[in-house]
Amino acid sequence: MASNALSNITVLDLTRVMAGPYCTMFLADLGANVIKIENPKGGDDTRVFPPFKNGQSLYFANINRNKKGITLNLKAEEGKQMFLEMVKKADVVVENYRPGVMDKLGVGYDTLKEVNPGIVYAAISGFGSYGPYFKRPGYDIIAQAMSGLMSLTGVEGGGPLRTGSAIGDLVAGQNCTIGILAALNARNLTGKGQRVDIALVDGLVSFLENNTLRYQVNGVQPERMGNRYPSAAPYDSFKASDGEFVIGCGNNKLFTLLCEQVLNQPELPLDPKYDSVAHRLENQAELKKIIEAWSANHTIEDAVSLILGAGVPAAPIYNIKAVMENEHIAGAREMFLDCDHPVAGKIKVNGNPVKLMDDMPTLKAPAPELGQHNAEIYGELLGLSEEDLARLKEAAVI
Repeated sequence: MASNALSNITVLDLTRVMAGPYCTMFLADLGANVIKIENPKGGDDTRVFPPFKNGQSLYFANINRNKKGITLNLKAEEGKQMFLEMVKKADVVVENYRPGVMDKLGVGYDTLKEVNPGIVYAAISGFGSYGPYFKRPGYDIIAQAMSGLMSLTGVEGGGPLRTGSAIGDLVAGQNCTIGILAALNARNLTGKGQRVDIALVDGLVSFLENNTLRYQVNGVQPERMGNRYPSAAPYDSFKASDGEFVIGCGNNKLFTLLCEQVLNQPELPLDPKYDSVAHRLENQAELKKIIEAWSANHTIEDAVSLILGAGVPAAPIYNIKAVMENEHIAGAREMFLDCDHPVAGKIKVNGNPVKLMDDMPTLKAPAPELGQHNAEIYGELLGLSEEDLARLKEAAVI
C-alpha cells in the first residue's frame, strides 16, 4: 500500500544532482505528488553520472523514484507562463539553483507568491540566499570544508578528510524536507506560504555538536582523532585477530561491565587513571592497549558477541556488502527496496529512514525517463492536447 501521508500535497521539483532531489524523494516516498521538471536538453545532470546499468544512471534512479517527470524550458516565455499556471495548482516549489537565478528567469518567490499566496518556496544553495558568501557556488565538498567538519575528520596527525558520502548534500536535503513540512503547517495556521532557505554549510555547522563548545572553553582547535570521541572513552575502534570492531562505552556503568565481565579486570574502574570519563579520556591511548591485549585473541564476531553479552554497546564495522545483506537493516527495516526499472531492469534503491508506523513510505514507481509524463501532467494540470504538446516540443518549450 502506498503512503498517503502527503497525498494532498503537489510539489513542483526543479532540483537536480543530490541535495534537492534527496529532499523531494522524501516527500514523494511519503505520498506527495512530486512533478520533476527538467530541461528538455539532457535533464538532470545526474542522468549521466555513474554507476550505470543498461545505460541508465543508478545514481539518478536511486533518488528520483516515486516522481512524475516532465520537461520544460523556463527560458522560453511560453515555458515560463506554463510554469506559472502550474504554480497556481501546486503547494510547494523546490529549487537548488544559485541564489538569484530564479528571479532572473522571472519565476522567483516574489513572482510566485503573487500567483499563489499559499505557495511554499524552498531553495537549497551552498551558502543560502543572504550573507557575504551567498553568490558563491556550493557543492558537498565545499560545505564539508567550510563548515569545519573536514578539519575534524581523519586520523590523528593526518590531513583533513571528506566523509565517505555526500553528507553536506544529504543533510541539506533533510533540512529542506523539515523546513517544507514546517512551512506547510504554518500555512494551515496563517493561510500563507513562505520561503524556506537552506544552506549546505549551515547544515554541517549544525552537525559540529560539542566541538564548538570545546573550542569556547579553552580556545584550542579540536584536532582529528580518528575513530575516538572527545566526550567518552573507550569509544573507538579496536583490533581483533581478523580486523577491527567498535566499542561505545558512554558512561561509568558500561565501562565497569566491560572490565568486570569481559576483560576480567575489575580493578580498572577503580584505578585513578580510569575511574571517570575525564580520566579515561586523558589516558585512552594506554586504555586502548589494555583492551586490544584482550581483543587481539578473539575474532571480530567473538569479541562483539562477548561484549554485547555483557550489556555493553559494540559492533562489527560493516562494508557495503554486509549492510546490504544484513537481516535487520536490509531485511526487517527495509533499507533497500527492490525496484523494477523499465530499462535498467531489477535494481535495489535505498530505503527511506522515516518509518510512519501507520503509513509507511513505499516504492510506487521507478525514476521517470526524461519527459515521460509530459502528456499526463500537462493534460491534467493545463488541459493541453496532443497537438499542443507536439507544437511545444517542436518549439523546444518542452
